[in-house]
Amino acid sequence: MPEESTVQPTSIEDLRPKMQLEGEVTRTTLYGAFVNLGLDYEGMIHISRLARRRVNKVTDLVNPGDKVQVWVANVDPEAGRIGLTMVEPAELEWDDIKEGKIYQGKVVRLERYGAFVDIGAERPGLLHVREMGKGYVRHPSEVVKEGEEIDVMVQKVNRRKRQIDLTLNMQQEQVMEALEDEEPFLSPMEIAFREAQKSNKGRSRQQRGRRSRGGSDHDDIEDIYRRTLERR
Repeated sequence: MPEESTVQPTSIEDLRPKMQLEGEVTRTTLYGAFVNLGLDYEGMIHISRLARRRVNKVTDLVNPGDKVQVWVANVDPEAGRIGLTMVEPAELEWDDIKEGKIYQGKVVRLERYGAFVDIGAERPGLLHVREMGKGYVRHPSEVVKEGEEIDVMVQKVNRRKRQIDLTLNMQQEQVMEALEDEEPFLSPMEIAFREAQKSNKGRSRQQRGRRSRGGSDHDDIEDIYRRTLERR
């Protein structure tokens, strides 16, 4: 989550990127607005950082005397410059988004060609209809709904164009790896149970028929439990 200030800063040296502040607009220009933060230096919101959408005129959004909530975009204490934004910073920076990684996101918009999914980045990623399953998908609403939370994998990131391509066509191995990354420590009994499952699953029916008389799957599993627990 973006870092929020819990204590009002008293100097420019206290400021950090993504710190949340409150201030008052003192003046506007063609390219932005200046904000009094209660410090020795004013901060400046560039017109491109007033909103996510395109802003044609600064005074369409803010005017002198307005109380505003802002975040620190960048700060240069030596030069006395404080860059601000009225757009809440993204949880995921562009450099943090990894191709092949699975993220949980929320479907924010549907188009005929796909769905846009917010994974916490500056912009939603595109989940194209061809990435929604192995079969033919006529419309994204057949697979996902607006407001639904889904797991998606980042297929490609274009940082220059600020584009994220997503997919639901994940291999089972990739899903299991993602689950293992989030999996808590297992108890010895749980580990023993999993090893027993793997061992039993790997046998063919023919191999089981060649076991010594009196043996059974149950006996083998019990033996694996015992040996696994003894190692721990």
